Amino acid sequence: MDPVIIVGAGPVGLTLALLLTRQNVPVVVLDEGPGKDEPRPARTVVLREDTAALLERLTGVALGDHGVRWAGWRSVRRKQVMTEIAFAEGDPAAPLHIAQHIVTNALRAALAGEPLAEVATDSRLAAVEQERSGVSAHTRGPKTTWWRGSYLVGCDGPRSTVRKLQDIRFPGRTAVERHAVATLRTELPWEGHALLHRMPPWKSSGPSAGEVTARPLPDGAWRLDWLLPPGKDLVTPEVVLTRIHETLTGWTGSDAPAYDLLDTGVHTVHHRLARRWRAGRVFLAGDAAHLLGAFGTQGLDEGLRDADNLAWKLAAAWHHGPHEALLDSYQTERRAMVAARLRAADQALPVLRGGGLRGIVPGAARGQDAQFTDGHLGRGALGAPGGHAGSPLMPRHLEAAIPVDTPPGAQVTDVRVTAEDGSFVRLRDRLGRGALLVVLIAPGTGVWDRKHWVSAGVMPRLAAAVTALPHPAELLVAESYPGAPAHSVLLVRPDGHLVTALSGVRPADLYTAAEATLGGSAPEAEPETEPGAEQEPEREQEEQPVSERAATAEAGSGLR
Repeated sequence: MDPVIIVGAGPVGLTLALLLTRQNVPVVVLDEGPGKDEPRPARTVVLREDTAALLERLTGVALGDHGVRWAGWRSVRRKQVMTEIAFAEGDPAAPLHIAQHIVTNALRAALAGEPLAEVATDSRLAAVEQERSGVSAHTRGPKTTWWRGSYLVGCDGPRSTVRKLQDIRFPGRTAVERHAVATLRTELPWEGHALLHRMPPWKSSGPSAGEVTARPLPDGAWRLDWLLPPGKDLVTPEVVLTRIHETLTGWTGSDAPAYDLLDTGVHTVHHRLARRWRAGRVFLAGDAAHLLGAFGTQGLDEGLRDADNLAWKLAAAWHHGPHEALLDSYQTERRAMVAARLRAADQALPVLRGGGLRGIVPGAARGQDAQFTDGHLGRGALGAPGGHAGSPLMPRHLEAAIPVDTPPGAQVTDVRVTAEDGSFVRLRDRLGRGALLVVLIAPGTGVWDRKHWVSAGVMPRLAAAVTALPHPAELLVAESYPGAPAHSVLLVRPDGHLVTALSGVRPADLYTAAEATLGGSAPEAEPETEPGAEQEPEREQEEQPVSERAATAEAGSGLR
């Protein structure tokens, strides 16, 4: 069968390529660039717990050694500290701040070692053709080439050629916010802590800097972002230098604070959401499908979650034949998730930026600060990964289903488990292999040798049930799981979302849940295009309130 064609060699495209090759699916990555990323100190990303773990699992690189996990978070309004949070050393919940080129180069190095991957550099996409049996991509460059694939995924950024060739609209708003950015090496009073300073008290010589964010980087470096006033005023080097001097003077109390300027830029926040993420055998992911980023949210996080969601579904279709319900669920799940984030930002933006409620509603300032904190730390409606409780892949009416601390559809907690070979591993380390995970909660088994419990109690019956599932599955054993009673059984998707928790070994319910996770029992005939797809002309510059479009929010600027 033909490989999956991935257009775009940024972090999302490379992550998808690695996820597919690890599931024995060949890929071709079309990279319009030379195959390497030049260092840009002002082009950085913030990764949350799930996405950082995903990248480390794929690359084998401890990204924390190349970036900084925040020691804490401080939010200040004028001179008052509103929120202060400390992270213990090694706390996975601490966001990771790292230069984007380090992430991209680590992914490139890992992909270079995959025999099922081919990367075509200097290859600019020019045309895409589909038929029932596959898809063809025409590229221009040093060698004009036609590529044949089973599926094609556009991970080619905000100006996606794939999206335009498929006539998929990308409504939303342009330049919702702009930030001046500087990366510099200096000493600040809160080493290792990220800071959001709203309404700083110092007098500004130019337009008021109503908000500045500082995020730590390795070797004493910091990335500073200043929210710019509305408008299209040119951000000159003089403006940036003035911002730096005023801010560092205000924070350190020194009239001539020492710093070494490494890089500058402008970060522009757009609010956009593609109307469709699938058109037949063509899919969109990352910035090609959505732009979001207000209030500290990070578009790369969501792009990596796109790749994780799509990879196991494409792999299942590639190995076992197309299943339309499973492939359609990518758009259903991920688009709904991002749209909810965008709506939350759209609703919060006028209040948090306008600030009119502070003088009317007691405690409003702290409530607003909590929303900023959620966005920056990856919590709540503005930042949390979210779940798929309403997904068509979720099973309904299982008699043996029980509640645990993880709601159905949400990401599972990373606990220690025993694998089938008797080794102790983290649950998250077994993700991304294309197999369903069946986890038995069995207190006390961690101190036994595998040979003593693998054939005892409920294990033989559970092992037989796992073998009979309609999709490859791996049986794991955990001594405990938050909220799960002894002898309960968890079914987990290949991307780490909980399907269900069952009371005891219930083969019929387990089979039903696994079948639902695959989109139902019978593969369906594949249509030429997505069922019900609307064929609308592209209108890149269309602007209207995002709440009307179920769309909204992050940066597709010159820094991304």
